[in-house]
Amino acid sequence: MRYFTRIFFVLLCCVAIYPVPLWAQKPRQKPLVVNIDLKNKAQIIDNFGAAGCWYAEGIGKYWPSEKKERIAELLFSRATDAQGNPLGIGLSAWRFNIGGGTTEQGDNSGIQDVNRRVESFQNPDGSYDWNKQMGYTWFVKKAKNYGVPQLIAFSNTPPVQFTQNGLGFKTEKDYRSNLQPSKYEAYTDFLTEVLSHYEAAGLRFDYISPVNEPQWDWSGKFGEAKQEGSSWRNDEIARVIKALDNSLEKKKLTTQIILPEAAKLTYLYGETSAASRQIQAFFEKSNPLYLGNLKHVPQLAVGHSYFTDEGDSATIAIRQQVADTARHYGIRFWQSEYSMLANGYREGAKTRRTAMDCGLFLAKIMHQDLTVGNATAWQFWNAFEPGKPDFDTRYYLIALQPNATHTDGNFSQTKNLWAMGHYSLFVRPGMHRLNITRNDKATALAAAQQVMISAFSNDKDQLVVVAINYEPVARDLQLAVKSYPKGANYRRYVTTAAPEDNMKLYPSGKLNQPFSLPARSITTLVVSR
Repeated sequence: MRYFTRIFFVLLCCVAIYPVPLWAQKPRQKPLVVNIDLKNKAQIIDNFGAAGCWYAEGIGKYWPSEKKERIAELLFSRATDAQGNPLGIGLSAWRFNIGGGTTEQGDNSGIQDVNRRVESFQNPDGSYDWNKQMGYTWFVKKAKNYGVPQLIAFSNTPPVQFTQNGLGFKTEKDYRSNLQPSKYEAYTDFLTEVLSHYEAAGLRFDYISPVNEPQWDWSGKFGEAKQEGSSWRNDEIARVIKALDNSLEKKKLTTQIILPEAAKLTYLYGETSAASRQIQAFFEKSNPLYLGNLKHVPQLAVGHSYFTDEGDSATIAIRQQVADTARHYGIRFWQSEYSMLANGYREGAKTRRTAMDCGLFLAKIMHQDLTVGNATAWQFWNAFEPGKPDFDTRYYLIALQPNATHTDGNFSQTKNLWAMGHYSLFVRPGMHRLNITRNDKATALAAAQQVMISAFSNDKDQLVVVAINYEPVARDLQLAVKSYPKGANYRRYVTTAAPEDNMKLYPSGKLNQPFSLPARSITTLVVSR
C-alpha cells in the first residue's frame, strides 16, 4: 500500500509541475537568426523628424517653462537618466511651418479652429514683423540647442495678400494654385527673406518646401475650412520652384528645395491628375518640367505615406513602386509626413486600438518605408495635438490636454513617441541601412505579421538593430554579424504595453547569445565592437 501511495504522490507532483503532459507540450521555437554583413549596404539615412505645427505657438509662447521644456526634452534629447533610460527620442530633423497670415485675419480668415490659423511675418504693406510666430520659433531654438542637425521649413499657403481669393485656403474646387499668377516672385522672395532672417539669427534651415500636398483641393466653405492649404498643378509647381531657386541664389543662401511633398506616395509614380507622376515630371530630363538641373534642387523626391497603409500587401507594393521609380531616375526618397489618418492601422478591428497597437503599427510603417521604400528620411505628423495617451493615439507623438485658451495645460507621452524613438534616437544621419538575411526565409509580407528586422551601421564602431515583434507571443532572436567579435556587447531598449516600458533599458548581453523579444514589442539593440 505504501508503494502505491508513493507512486500516486509522484504523479501528483508531475501534474503540478507539468499541467500539460510532456508529450503534448509544443517544442519551443528555434531562435530567429538574422545574418548581417556590414558591407551589404542599402541607402544612407538623412534624418528622422517631426512637425511642430498648430499647437507649437501656444505651447512655446504661453505654457509654463517646466512643461514646455519637458516637451522639448522628450522630442529632442539624446541624454539618459541615472538608470540609462532615454529622456527623449533624439529627433534629427524638425519641421517648421511658415504661416500665411490667417491669424491676423481672425474670423475673417474663414478657418474655423483658431489654433489652425497661423501668423505671417510679412504685413500687407510689405514690411516684416519678426515678433510673429514666437511659439513656433521657441521650438526651433530648442531643436538647435539640443543639437538637432537639420531644420526644415515648409509652407501650406502663400501669404493671404498674394492669393487669388485673399484667403489661406481654396474656395473653388479646381485643383489649381491659389497664388496670383503675378505673385510667384513675390511669394518666393518672401520665403527667402524668412530664411535669411533665421539664418542671421543662427537658425539656418537646411531645406525649404514651398508646396505641400498639392493634390488635395484644400477647398471649403467660408467659416468651415480646417486649415491653410493650396492645390498646385505640376506646371505651377515647376514655376514656383524655378522662382525660388532664383531667389535663393540672389540672396546667396545654400538652403535646398524639397519637392513635391506629394499627398500620397502613389502620386510620386502614378495616378492621373494634373499633379501626378511627379518623379517623372520633375526628374525625367526630357520632360518640359524637368527641375533636376537647378542648383538648389537635390536629387530627391518627397512624399507622404498617408492613405497607403490599408493591408500589408498594398502597403508593400506601393513602396516597391516608389523605390523602383526613384532608383530608375537615380534619386533619393523621403517620407515627410505620416500619421494614422486612414483606418489601415485598425487592421480589420472595429474596436478602438490601444496605444501599443498604434505604436506597433507606426513602427511597421516606418519599417516598410525604410526597408521596402528605401526612404532616406522619415518624418511624423504631428509632434503634439490634443488627445489622450491610451487609445487611438493615431495623430500625435505627445498627447496634449490644453486649457480652453491653449495658454497652459497638461501633456502625456504616447507609445507612438517611443516607437519612433527606437529609430530616431539610435539611427543617426549618415548611417547606412544594411540588407539582411533570415533563417526563416520570411518575405516582407510574412514578416509584417511576425517579426520585422532592420539593421543600420555607422561604418565605425556601432551597429543598430530594430526588431518589431508583432506576434502575441515572445520570440527568441539571435544575431550573426559578419566581422563583429562574437562576444561583442549590446545595449537593449524595449517598448511594450507596460506603462514603464518606454524604450526602457533592459539587461545587456553578448552578440552570440539568443535573447527574447517580448510579445507585441519593439526592441532596439545597440551593438558595439
